[in-house]
Amino acid sequence: MGDALAWRVFGFHRPFILALCRNDSPGLMYGKAGLQAECEHVERAFKEDGAFALLHDLTNCLRIGDITVWDGVHPPRTEEIKTNPNNTKSAQLRRINQARAAVLEGGPLPGDNASELLYDLNLPLRTHLDVLREALERAANEGIYATEVPGSRALFVIDQYGCSQQELSSKQFNERLQQTVDIALQRAGIAVGREDHNINATSLDSTARDPLRVPWANYPLHPVACARLIGDYTVATVETSGPALARLLQVAGLDARWVRPPGKADLQQGEVVMEIHQQEQLRAVALPGGLMMTPGWTLQMRRSELERYLIELLRPGSWVAGIKHVLAARQAGRPWPHYRNEHEIWV
Repeated sequence: MGDALAWRVFGFHRPFILALCRNDSPGLMYGKAGLQAECEHVERAFKEDGAFALLHDLTNCLRIGDITVWDGVHPPRTEEIKTNPNNTKSAQLRRINQARAAVLEGGPLPGDNASELLYDLNLPLRTHLDVLREALERAANEGIYATEVPGSRALFVIDQYGCSQQELSSKQFNERLQQTVDIALQRAGIAVGREDHNINATSLDSTARDPLRVPWANYPLHPVACARLIGDYTVATVETSGPALARLLQVAGLDARWVRPPGKADLQQGEVVMEIHQQEQLRAVALPGGLMMTPGWTLQMRRSELERYLIELLRPGSWVAGIKHVLAARQAGRPWPHYRNEHEIWV
């Protein structure tokens, strides 16, 4: 819920979260040295300045600095609270300044890699979250529901309350789940080679684990559905086939290759799953009428971007257009893309 509040006060603009999540988790706030000073600063900001201040330790996604303050006039201000004014943490202050510059000025994201930058796709985000909404409603009544999703994906939803209403035995539950999932996989065209090439993203046990994920409380769903997803009373899983995704991009004219080895275990943070190579044609002035092929460059897709395509149910057209936009810009290093109108999706 703290993450949902953070997204809301930042106006659902993903760049702020991408910039401020780039630290290790600080751990439990209970017993933390300096907690009282931070709480007093939050109270003082409201009473003296009429400003809202959010304590970062109440969230999982805000990991740089101690609090962020909104005064209604200036951009959000992230601060490090000192119990001892002589005890300065220059490294933490530097990361706060880096995060601010990354969002407001286009500077590098906090960290040692200066090539990691936010990238504004300047494209509208389109999703199939309406499919998720219907699937949750169906599962609430039927217990188990699965359907194909455009873009070589299958969505499975299990609702504990729905299963209880159906009075399914353990055997009946397993049989219905297997049958429902198999049909959805077949319709999505990703049933063949499932054990070797399929991967999934799930809502189960995901709350407060991945700071890059949009909190379930911010999804445009019924509040009860959001609460069930947060508490794992409802579990939503989206599955796809790596080679099928590569073919989807190839049909769109991209030289995409699924590089994840077959049969590998769960996705790891930062793991490269796909490479998209682009060659550039340059007219060779020295060779009349000829074309010269340059080596080009390769865009690597990692776990976080793939999971976003799955769990946020981006429409294939938006997803492909975003990849083409990054390729056309030829931005060196590691771009962190975000769509222009995302705040309209989660508001």
